Amino acid sequence: MIREQIEAKLVEAFEPAFLEVTDESYRHNVPAGSESHFKVVMVTDKFVGERFLARHRAIYGRLSEELAGSVHALALHTYTLKEWEGLQDTVLASPSCRGAGTMA
Repeated sequence: MIREQIEAKLVEAFEPAFLEVTDESYRHNVPAGSESHFKVVMVTDKFVGERFLARHRAIYGRLSEELAGSVHALALHTYTLKEWEGLQDTVLASPSCRGAGTMA
């Protein structure tokens, strides 16, 4: 359910040409069924002229409710259409979690 909320908010705010939201919670030391770790791959020309930090801040701002709740981590991969063209055969891996094993 959290994944769907994230997708809906990102589609509304950024009108992506490509969006993939993956629940990676199973890869971390969290209880079964946790929706706490996500990878977001988003391609939108709304990022043209924006540095990665500004892109990430915009996403964090849009997902502030989820981040204040059960979402512990977001691995963000953000691209313009032009940037994305050169990455079509690249596998985008998420970093290892260094946080706590459970949410308080």
